[in-house]
Amino acid sequence: MSESLHAETPMPDELGHAGEARMPADRAAARLRAEDLADDIARQGYAVRPLLDTAACHALAALYEADGLFRRRVVMQQHAYGRGEYKYFAAPLPPVIADLRRTLYRSLAPIANAWRAALGEAAAFPPDLDAFLARCHAAGQTRPTPLLLRYGPGDYNCLHQDLYGELVFPLQAAVLLSAPGTDFTGGEFVMTEQRPRMQSRASVVPLQQGAAVIFPVHHRPVQGARGPYRVIMRHGVSEIRSGERRTLGLIFHDAA
Repeated sequence: MSESLHAETPMPDELGHAGEARMPADRAAARLRAEDLADDIARQGYAVRPLLDTAACHALAALYEADGLFRRRVVMQQHAYGRGEYKYFAAPLPPVIADLRRTLYRSLAPIANAWRAALGEAAAFPPDLDAFLARCHAAGQTRPTPLLLRYGPGDYNCLHQDLYGELVFPLQAAVLLSAPGTDFTGGEFVMTEQRPRMQSRASVVPLQQGAAVIFPVHHRPVQGARGPYRVIMRHGVSEIRSGERRTLGLIFHDAA
């Protein structure tokens, strides 16, 4: 891939220092109360929150063409992941993405620790993302995991889990940057959960442009008659029928 940036693509410092581009992360804190998120995830397995305005979505989606911002491009059909492609950002992340990742982590860390307590495990996640990433890096997980995904007609993402090493933060987020019904059709965000001795249950998560779905990476605790137990989760994207769908993925552990 070319390492040059397209002239029309916003540069990282422009995204980071323009007031409008910074605002989504600032506004996000008011929409991401840990108690409300925990209630939604406990009830339905995920939470949906509006985070980005249309201008911010367009600016972030346009970064896909800026090859110099990324450390790796993955063509999904080459790995039997589905169809489509995605790119992992290189360090340092564009400031608007780094800010949004930190803001989300601060709201999700209390939920992650509550999950560990429910399952009889010691609290493991510091309140600040930089402290958690320092642990990842000390364990050899040094490669950034935020990514942009691009799907066209006929593309899809198989059900999967985003595990990149021994250290795993148990929640992640995906932000839809394209407008459903206008930019693309099809392409619904899909989740499944597998409870012990039960068949899998599927959920289709309705998303609008700029909305984030927050969901478990691997499992979540569910209260049963004999106490909490683990429900195994997977997620994917159904087939795109027309147009193009772009998504920002925010995973909080780095990769080995």
